[in-house]
Amino acid sequence: MTLTARPGAGPATGSTGDPVAPNYHPLPVTVADAEGAWVRDIDGRRYLDLLAGYSALNFGHRHPALVAAAHAQLDRVTLTSRAFGNDQLGPFCAELTALLGRDAVSSTTGRPTGTERPLTTVLPMNTGAEAVETGIKLARRWGYEVRGVPPGRARIVVAAGSFHGRTTTIVGFSTDPDARDGFGPFTPGFDVVPYGDAAALREAIGPDTVAVLLEPVQGEAGVVVPPAGYLPAVRAACDEAGILFVADEVQSGLGRTGALLATRAAGTEADVYLLGKALGGGIVPLSAVVADAAVLGVLGPGRHGSTFGGNPLACAVGRAVVALLADGGYTDRARTLGEVLHRGLATMVDRGAVAVRGTGLWAGIDVVPGARPDAGREVCEQMLRRGFLVKDTHGVTVRLSPPLVITSDELLAALDALGEVLAART
Repeated sequence: MTLTARPGAGPATGSTGDPVAPNYHPLPVTVADAEGAWVRDIDGRRYLDLLAGYSALNFGHRHPALVAAAHAQLDRVTLTSRAFGNDQLGPFCAELTALLGRDAVSSTTGRPTGTERPLTTVLPMNTGAEAVETGIKLARRWGYEVRGVPPGRARIVVAAGSFHGRTTTIVGFSTDPDARDGFGPFTPGFDVVPYGDAAALREAIGPDTVAVLLEPVQGEAGVVVPPAGYLPAVRAACDEAGILFVADEVQSGLGRTGALLATRAAGTEADVYLLGKALGGGIVPLSAVVADAAVLGVLGPGRHGSTFGGNPLACAVGRAVVALLADGGYTDRARTLGEVLHRGLATMVDRGAVAVRGTGLWAGIDVVPGARPDAGREVCEQMLRRGFLVKDTHGVTVRLSPPLVITSDELLAALDALGEVLAART
């Protein structure tokens, strides 16, 4: 089968004249409609979505409760800007903090007793990158006003291999050459340490350090899970230094790992959580910075903002997302189906897969390189032919992050297909 470009799918190799900028290399499929875990292309062929918009579609395509919330709000008001209040903003923030506070763990004991800095306050933004930028600004301002760091000297410890977005500040501390090269000069103030190395992180903390910023599970790097005890050690290092632990849960949060927050699943708590993707239900961009009032209080009027941040349409959808997560059913489902996923993937090691890893309904598979340097892309193309949508990263890794509404039978069918594709490479 020859792969041909479809409208909106980006150009095929050697084609010209596509009006879409070439900053993505999509698989050659053009989606026309979708529901649940399934999408349909412009030719009417169905595919099982095993990517779920990099976790933005945790609840599947067009979840009825989320669509209903969006429709109802569209008939009322969609944007006021933050120059005025709206009747969805306050309830959204209150309901989100209530959800996150319910199963919080003590950063001292690791038990579900509540945090030392209770999560009481939300600053809503739009995209995950905006949430991270907000977290950086928040940590620096807090460092100057609360920690007493001299002006202009605040530093943040970050981890190699992380992906936090694509603004010029964020890519400046990225270790991925594709994300970083050609975009300097970069913002100073970041110290990069190896991911998973608690000793290196502790050593990097100095008198001007204001925060540690980490993904509790590195998504773009290929679903890299840190060693047991790493995140609690990060928490302890932050406590000893009197600095903030900022957890980027844009991809890992809100059910993906079988827990509400991946940080919490590791038995500890951050001071600041950065949320996005799934928070907007795959309908609208919505992100949030969640912390206690004393921390977020340093961003007073005029110090940070967003025209669309906290808009009533996004907040209405966000409230519906919070309601879906309230009974824990989706996190339980991700945990249960995650066991099915990882049992199936374990059988593929040395049968076309070099290594597999992950947590919950989330996995990275390093494939046998074969003749192509982009072996992961080749596997994705072969899965596409079989009716399954997956996506590669960093050349030889395939990521799986199916929507949490996928059924066990659908997941098993996908695993069978993936196993056949990988085995054919050996």
